[in-house]
Amino acid sequence: MKKGQIVEGIVKEIQFPNKGMVEVEGEERKVIVKNVLPGQKVKASVNKIRKGKAEGRLLEVLEKSQEEIESACPHFHDCGGCTYQNLPYEKQLELKANQVKVLLDPVCESYEFEGIKASPCQFGYRNKMEFSFGDEYKEGPLALGMHKRGSFYDIVTVKDCQIVDGDFRKILEAVLEFYQQQGAKYYHKLSHQGYLRHLLVRKAVKTEEILIDLVTTTQTEFCGGEETTQLTELSALLQSLDLKGKIAGILHTQNDKLADVVQNDHTDILFGQDYFFEELLGLKFRISPFSFFQTNSLGAEVLYDTARSYVGETKDKTIFDLYSGTGTIAQMLAPVAKHVIGIEIVEEAVEAAKENAKLNGLDNCTFIAGDVLKAIDLVEEKPDFIVLDPPRDGIHPKALEKIIHFGVEQMVYISCKPTSLARDLEILQAHGYMPEKVCCVDMFPGTVHVETICKLCRK
Repeated sequence: MKKGQIVEGIVKEIQFPNKGMVEVEGEERKVIVKNVLPGQKVKASVNKIRKGKAEGRLLEVLEKSQEEIESACPHFHDCGGCTYQNLPYEKQLELKANQVKVLLDPVCESYEFEGIKASPCQFGYRNKMEFSFGDEYKEGPLALGMHKRGSFYDIVTVKDCQIVDGDFRKILEAVLEFYQQQGAKYYHKLSHQGYLRHLLVRKAVKTEEILIDLVTTTQTEFCGGEETTQLTELSALLQSLDLKGKIAGILHTQNDKLADVVQNDHTDILFGQDYFFEELLGLKFRISPFSFFQTNSLGAEVLYDTARSYVGETKDKTIFDLYSGTGTIAQMLAPVAKHVIGIEIVEEAVEAAKENAKLNGLDNCTFIAGDVLKAIDLVEEKPDFIVLDPPRDGIHPKALEKIIHFGVEQMVYISCKPTSLARDLEILQAHGYMPEKVCCVDMFPGTVHVETICKLCRK
């Protein structure tokens, strides 16, 4: 097998997060190909060979899998947002649960695997979308949506996206048509010239409040008109839309950073306010445009309710909520705990956590802004229980050492990337923390992502 070779084969399995293992007749090694399903016969071009592994780019699905179905989304084959929408939902759940188990079984001595819990909604579940401006092909008309599958530059206008509700779609179409008529130019990643960058839309499931934020550069010469007049007209247009939800605020954020991410240099309120409210498990949360909040509100209730059941009895206990974000987990536990201390590196998230604790009348929560590695040294209290909810890369080894050194009897680890969880579990077990039970929660139907909750007990 060599680079550039065209191969055909059967997809034998999918390894997390999206690695299809293709068995090619006459070849010892399998070829890793993304965006495929088990049982498909595919054609791929080998584009990388290293350390005995071969990677290929999907060219064509020659034969469908027996389990394959037609995706409900017309953008599925072009958009890079979803991967498994052409698989029945029960099969998606089965696939994700198996992927997690395959990762954990080799590193865990023994544990009870409680399977996977489904998202309450398979479609229309997202409460946040970051749409990008661009074009579908070079020099094509203005587009607004998601990156094209396998492309860093091309954008697919996802006006019929199925993982959001109708209000998102109406807002996207209205904003796109408005700026198409204005002749505005999107921000080019190579030339660093242009005006339009992103459209951020957030909507609460329980309160149905909507926050809309247009993200642009300060290069107003590319906006196609007088900026202040345009923004006033856009705000009025959005307020006139026939939406099921209620617009809480319309914002304009300026971002001149080179990185292709939604960032905030400066934000103006065009209408309403710069926050909205969502409710989870009887608690109320104030959410700003850039604060972290689980993107599937109903799924988050399943996740946190499961985590809360794993924590168990908390009366008279001091709990550390490490990597606490906006303090959601801390506030779920606070009503039945002595004291909950949350540590989070993002200062905006910590401020939001403090505001939300006040909003919910909780006076036994303390939130500290800082890197867990350093911040836990500043806390005088010692924990009786630790909840871990780290970012995708998992826990820094030195931070993990300090966490282990507290010597608590039990911990709960919530992971959004099972490969990181498997790595950290090896270290935890070496220090006597054994996984007692594991449960997966599907927060992102149709995609490769899965949340995993693990309860650890000190032996």
